[in-house]
Amino acid sequence: MGCGASIPNSLGGKGRKRRSVVQEVAVFIPTIRVPVATDIVHPLRGLVSKDLLDRLATLRSTVVLLAEDIYYGDISAVSELQRVLEEYLPVVLGLTAKESRLEASVQFRWMTLDDDRECCLASAWYEVLSVVHLMAMLALFEANLKLIPRNGQNGIETNVSEDSKKDVVDSLLRASGYLDYSVHRLLVQIPAQIKTTFPSYLQEGMLEAISIQALAQCVEIQLGLASECDKATLSVKRRLACEQVSYFSQAHYCLSGCDTSDSYGKKLLLFLKWKWMDAKAVAYYYHALVLDKGGGPNNHISAVCCLSAADDLLSESKRACLSFCLANPVTRVPPPWGVMKNMHKKIPDVAYKKFQIYGHLLEQDKASALQSLPDLPEFPLSLRPEGYDFPCTGSIWENVDCQPQIQSLMEHLKEDDEEAGNKMIV
Repeated sequence: MGCGASIPNSLGGKGRKRRSVVQEVAVFIPTIRVPVATDIVHPLRGLVSKDLLDRLATLRSTVVLLAEDIYYGDISAVSELQRVLEEYLPVVLGLTAKESRLEASVQFRWMTLDDDRECCLASAWYEVLSVVHLMAMLALFEANLKLIPRNGQNGIETNVSEDSKKDVVDSLLRASGYLDYSVHRLLVQIPAQIKTTFPSYLQEGMLEAISIQALAQCVEIQLGLASECDKATLSVKRRLACEQVSYFSQAHYCLSGCDTSDSYGKKLLLFLKWKWMDAKAVAYYYHALVLDKGGGPNNHISAVCCLSAADDLLSESKRACLSFCLANPVTRVPPPWGVMKNMHKKIPDVAYKKFQIYGHLLEQDKASALQSLPDLPEFPLSLRPEGYDFPCTGSIWENVDCQPQIQSLMEHLKEDDEEAGNKMIV
């Protein structure tokens, strides 16, 4: 029981073809883990009914089949896998019931798609957590697909409709809800000795960070929509930008107690640093415009200082973006989108113009200018993860007493013959 690297495809000859596509990222998916074929039949044979066993094995096999090539799939493939996972979850939940005494009966295997590393644990709770985690990653993956359509040209900004962006927000809130439930309702059900064997990407802090990251990217979408809306005031835009800074800061803080030494942790840290810098640059930009409307010399000095800070942060964010993209697994440098599509030109232009106008004020009062970079205002955070709760255990578990099932010799021999035949076909 435990985690380990899978056998390279070159040795086995039958392995899954390694993903070679360099992804473009608008919504970050830290890792996608998929189930690997697992022997469910032998550990549970004689303990549950044949119908239940067939149902459990068939659903998991379907999930394995659909998940193998999800990186190459489209939104319809994601939706189909999501549907089967939702069908599988109530059935596998029956294994976690205390009265069933089956929680540790099956060795469940999962693998990360980026590097084919496997983690195998004899725990139904591990299986349940992995299913919910995959549902969350699929929601993030779906959001990324909607923002970067597969038929778009690489590195070229694609036009995404307002309705699609609102759908992206729905997907992000759903992902945040799955992960929030995992942290506050699911992990507490899992024995401590099992959690100590979890891979790093299932740590509590990691799950919480990704949940909050999803909320931050919801605000990123909302801010992009507000920046394109003539009716949205500067105060509204500033508030959204400041909220985004707070969310990314919280997500980064959640990782402070986590092991982020592997590629997934390092990549997530770099992403959060990049997006925090973007968000803070935009927040200082809008804060400067609001201050500038005050009219007094001190307001103008503070506005110029905010714009200077925004310009510096923008330069740093470009370097942070490159560091993120080059970190393993390598991702393509995305074109600016949303609010950042215009900020790369607006911030330096406005900063230069305001300095030309008010630069003499800074020269007149250099001491004041050195102390005039104001703190960004703090606002109550407006978004919460979408509510989620476990489905009821599947009705197929009703009246299952998990006692050894009486099986005739003929039935036993028939099942063995069927298994032997299936192995020969494979």
